[in-house]
Amino acid sequence: MSEFTESESAAEAKSEPGELVQPIILRIDKEDPCGQDEGIAAAALASVAAFLQNPENPAWGPWAAGAFAKSVRRANPKMFAKVLEEFEEHALIEVGAAQAAGLVPLPANALPKRLAKLQVSGTELPESGQVFTGQVQVVLDGSLGMSTGKACAQAAHALFAWLIQAAPETVQDWIEEGATLGIRHMDRQGFERGIQDAVGPVIRDAGRTEIEPGSATAYVVYTG
Repeated sequence: MSEFTESESAAEAKSEPGELVQPIILRIDKEDPCGQDEGIAAAALASVAAFLQNPENPAWGPWAAGAFAKSVRRANPKMFAKVLEEFEEHALIEVGAAQAAGLVPLPANALPKRLAKLQVSGTELPESGQVFTGQVQVVLDGSLGMSTGKACAQAAHALFAWLIQAAPETVQDWIEEGATLGIRHMDRQGFERGIQDAVGPVIRDAGRTEIEPGSATAYVVYTG
């Protein structure tokens, strides 16, 4: 089983010159927030949807050749609408009550002002109270105590890593079936046992935020 060390957010640590980061914007209504798993699924799907709708964009090549850096940022409904208006080349995903927008990779140290102002750390959502299932499922190590924002980035990374390594016909079947995504939080033992069923790389965190460097955080299983 292959492994991949990811970079959650170059915006949260000193970025290298020329480093690219994919912004993922999560809509959060403080009065009526979506559930955690809805938000995680929406963020992960938005990440790959942005790529699938325009894989020829020249930013994807150098970004994918690096550490797949992602920056999951939160926006209130008003600001979220402004982001969609300003960045026309976005992929909007809705899962239940959650909405997330995936953008193409941008220079980490020169993000547009509207994105740079959005908060990165401290993103938390209430537990969903239900299980989101699908033929593609992201398994997260629940013992790490990741924030919702951190879990979003890890899930997005695992899904993207699976997508670019999976057989094209498998991806196409998944899309034709509705591209649903399941989110599973496992205890440490269950997470480690399930690695044998992973169909993509096991994601290991670079340690820029929240958890220890090298911690295994997520992987994908395929039940189709």
